[in-house]
Amino acid sequence: MRLCYLIAVFLLVWPATSQVVTSAEAQQALLQSPDPKLAANKKLVYDMYRAIVQGGHADMVEQFFTPEYIQHNPNVGSGRDALAAFLRGSRPARPIAPTVTLPILNIVAEHDIVMVMSQRPMKDAEGKPYLTTWFNTYRIVGGKIAEHWDPALKDPAMLKFDPNKMGK
Repeated sequence: MRLCYLIAVFLLVWPATSQVVTSAEAQQALLQSPDPKLAANKKLVYDMYRAIVQGGHADMVEQFFTPEYIQHNPNVGSGRDALAAFLRGSRPARPIAPTVTLPILNIVAEHDIVMVMSQRPMKDAEGKPYLTTWFNTYRIVGGKIAEHWDPALKDPAMLKFDPNKMGK
């Protein structure tokens, strides 16, 4: 129920003309909240994106995820160790950038949930490029990510998926 509420709030606050947020200042503005806990949760997820999603630092999962981490993506097992194994098999470790370089559109937090909306370049069956929107949702417990949802479908190719190579 809380996830449905967050999606409704997200759709109400997301401007219809939203574009990819690239500058450091604009990304930092996404992390702001009058509620310090929500701001901290957004920053946790943002920093995780920099270090884990785009940085590929499997050695840093303990800093961001609970040991009992629940993964709802059908291509990756639950548990912090399973996530680290997935990272090692899907992307190299890269320097941690000061900003998120993936095409991020918005970060919204409510209660213990943080949702990240990003643009995803894809190719259709004929190989023509198009853009779609991707949502990743995280539940935060005790200052760490305890659960993750995304719209991924079961696909063996996902075991080697590196989001840093999308559209390239």
